[in-house]
Amino acid sequence: MVKDSRSVGILLFACSVLSIIIANTPAGENYIAFWNIAVPAPSGIHLPHSLLHWINDGLMAAFFFLVGMEIKRELLIGELSSLKKSLLPLFAAIGGMLAPAAIYLLFNRHTAFQHGWGIPMATDIAFSLGIASMLGKKVPAALKTFLMALAIIDDLGAILVIALFYGGAVQWLYLLSGIGIAVVLFLLPRLKIKFGWWNFALGILLWYCFFNSGIHATIAGVLFALTIPLQHLEKLEHLLHVPVYFVMLPIFALANTAIVIPPEFIAALNSSLNYGIIGGLFIGKPLGIITACWVLVKLKWGELPRGVSWTQLAGIGILAGIGFTMSVFITMLAFEDTATQDIAKSGVLIASVMAMIAGYVWLYLAAGKKPVRSNKKNIPG
Repeated sequence: MVKDSRSVGILLFACSVLSIIIANTPAGENYIAFWNIAVPAPSGIHLPHSLLHWINDGLMAAFFFLVGMEIKRELLIGELSSLKKSLLPLFAAIGGMLAPAAIYLLFNRHTAFQHGWGIPMATDIAFSLGIASMLGKKVPAALKTFLMALAIIDDLGAILVIALFYGGAVQWLYLLSGIGIAVVLFLLPRLKIKFGWWNFALGILLWYCFFNSGIHATIAGVLFALTIPLQHLEKLEHLLHVPVYFVMLPIFALANTAIVIPPEFIAALNSSLNYGIIGGLFIGKPLGIITACWVLVKLKWGELPRGVSWTQLAGIGILAGIGFTMSVFITMLAFEDTATQDIAKSGVLIASVMAMIAGYVWLYLAAGKKPVRSNKKNIPG
């Protein structure tokens, strides 16, 4: 994915800018209404009721299916395949989720915005890797791999947060049915049943059960991905990469960044909601990532990738503050009020642009600095 993450990031950014521009033209009202158009469904079948909900519940499940396959492959044969390999990005991802949530709650605890604590927790894989790729050899390959592993674990954490805290009331019949289907999918290879169309039929049924269970439907994409046999992962990832990253995610960006900028835009941004989001993404992300890595290295449970300095790692921490796709997605789940959503999305976009620029400049300037090693251990100071 790294090889074309640059073009994915540029495309998503262009779609977002275009969507914001259209939303604030005379045609903006019709444009926003288009994404909220009702989609009829057969009587008795409970499906997403608008185009926007189909995008956020359907297309995003496909996105998480692809992310889930990347997670499984990394766990089996990639950068997360051993405890030593996985500890540093694992701790970094955990620190990079906890610190932003804590900073957000410092500003919004006991307010009407408290439920949005998950918004600054996520890192956008496409954008962060895209910016890192723009720097070419100034960012070591090991550092890009670390960022990808961190972002994958981060996305898995975001998926769990969505499933546990941003669903509706649990419908136990649907949930248990979904779990039963997942168990069947896991058992098929062990029963020597060849992988085929029936797996995808069960996968669609799995999505339907989770969609109606009150636990967000995107978790079905990850569960289904984890049932895919290893020998089919690469082929499916290759097959889905273009439609997901170059069709589905741009559609998501167009639909979810149709933000109407109010006349009092600056005043609207002057709220604890945006202080929490911007502070969480731009300050909390690098702070949590660096602190977690520093503690891990101090305890001698891990070491930095070869050829990587702490200064460069800090730059990756800043890039991890690009929330965008996942942060906007959680915003849509956290708040029902459109005006609040628009203010929060504005904060996400501002923080993400800040992280893009600062991360790029930081890594560019850090490229000439050599990593400091003491007693053959990459311990700071």
